[in-house]
Amino acid sequence: MSAAQAKIIELSMHKQSAMSSAPANDAYKPLVELKNVCKSYGEGKDKTSILRDINLDIREGEFIAIVGFSGSGKTTLVSMIAGLIHVDSGELLKQGQPITEPGPDRGVVFQNYSLMPWLTVYQNVALAVDAIFKDWTPEQRRAHTEKYVKMVNLGRAMDKKPGELSGGMRQRVNVARALAANPDILLLDEPLSALDALTRGNLQDEILQIWEQDKKTVILITNDVDEAIYMADRVIPLNPGPDASFGPAFTINLERPRDRTALNHNEEFKRLRAEITRYLMNIGMEKAQADTGDKLKLPDVRPNTSNDWKLDTSALKPSARDLGKARYLEFAGLSKIYPTPDGNSTVKVVDGFDLKMKKGEFISIIGHSGCGKSTVLSMTAGLNEISEGGIVLDNREIDGAGPDRGVVFQAPSLFPWLTAFENVMLGVDKVYPHASQDERDDIVEYYLTRVGLADAMFKKAADMSNGMRQRVGIARAFALSPKLLLLDEPFGMLDSLTRWELQEVLMEVWERTHVTAIVVTHDVDEAILLADRVVMMTNGPHAKIGKIQEIDLPRPRTRKALLEHPDYYKYRESLLSFLSECDHTH
Repeated sequence: MSAAQAKIIELSMHKQSAMSSAPANDAYKPLVELKNVCKSYGEGKDKTSILRDINLDIREGEFIAIVGFSGSGKTTLVSMIAGLIHVDSGELLKQGQPITEPGPDRGVVFQNYSLMPWLTVYQNVALAVDAIFKDWTPEQRRAHTEKYVKMVNLGRAMDKKPGELSGGMRQRVNVARALAANPDILLLDEPLSALDALTRGNLQDEILQIWEQDKKTVILITNDVDEAIYMADRVIPLNPGPDASFGPAFTINLERPRDRTALNHNEEFKRLRAEITRYLMNIGMEKAQADTGDKLKLPDVRPNTSNDWKLDTSALKPSARDLGKARYLEFAGLSKIYPTPDGNSTVKVVDGFDLKMKKGEFISIIGHSGCGKSTVLSMTAGLNEISEGGIVLDNREIDGAGPDRGVVFQAPSLFPWLTAFENVMLGVDKVYPHASQDERDDIVEYYLTRVGLADAMFKKAADMSNGMRQRVGIARAFALSPKLLLLDEPFGMLDSLTRWELQEVLMEVWERTHVTAIVVTHDVDEAILLADRVVMMTNGPHAKIGKIQEIDLPRPRTRKALLEHPDYYKYRESLLSFLSECDHTH
């Protein structure tokens, strides 16, 4: 448990008197008011303004979603409402009274789990209940604790410790603990962002059921536009900092309960989704670096992984006669078998994956967690041994790792003590040993500039944000001029703005290289945006290809253009329906 959460419990018994409802004549007054709230960190010349002139009224029982990006001050905002930090100026009121310290009237669920690892699920929730409801009998406290553990569907896991739980189950314990305090307001600070899509969707539904049942006031911080629209009454963008401020509030006039599949046909949902996305992308572009890549040229040199590397042919694009070459990459009866934990038997995770790809084709692989997506990718990269079947790339069977395949993982494996330039050069030196030093320097500079790191290429990886490190990983993969680019949920750890920006970067560089590429993702919109075909995998074990969706949308693509294309939601429904069917058979 964090010090902040411990403080909430410690102070809670002194705050019960503050939990009374507003008088009848105050029925239309806001439950929470923020009036010109400002917050800065640091002193003197090092002082940075995080939030500036924040104004917001929240009604009792309202569900608010605040959509923001990394560094915009979302967590600072939640911490102020929770009473964990103080405002510098302005007013922060609950029922007309200043919020100056934590209290059980505000339950907080953070992104990290903060559970006592040596206590069971029941004991972690009981810790808060015992501290807040000291006047209750042990029987009352036990019944109350069990009620909220069962409410988040953890009745069967009541005696398990956090180490025995999945990420989704641990987050359920956090939600149960916050709810068990009977707060007036539930503050959710990106509680679902680290979870897979299926678990995230299930928890969204559980939180909504609890909200409908208990009529709590909920403030959700999220970077997921779909999550915000699906759950909230109002969606309010928090513009990027410093000096972050609120953008326009979007009222969500969609009937409840909301059905994800039905929303895909709802014109109001489509309009809201397009408007909010457009707004967020526009404010993101204002902060984006100018692209100076067109001023740079690649040298006429091929990597030594290419069949024609000795020819004087530009590395920028494969020759037109090569593009579209059938069966450039072929998966034949590909399977992966692992021993069971007890060692007495085996389980076939992937069972008969068959696919043929053209040269220059971009494929997305999508499916629920555990369906073997990443297993297929790691076998293709040569990082995981093939149990049955085979993979042939450019007429050669894959039997191990090699520089002819560039790989971008969710967390890029960079040397933290090296600069971005040096990290990319490590690979370039290996595949361009026949090039001059100036030519190798030009290759590294070209791709780092293409991914928006022209001003940071000599910055050490240890000093970079997650988004910047992922850019280095993408630049490194492209700089190898590989025959095949493999991307394993490359943007999964990033906020929406950074993810959208890097998707645009990836597409822009891909348009120039037309490298054959496979991306593994759980994001339906990302799958459609990037791919020529989307390969949908059935649930594991014995996972295989369940359906292949051709994506006949014009290139080059942008997210804005896709949202306005008449076929976009047709493709989206095809993927969502498949995933929904897999969910029901899981």
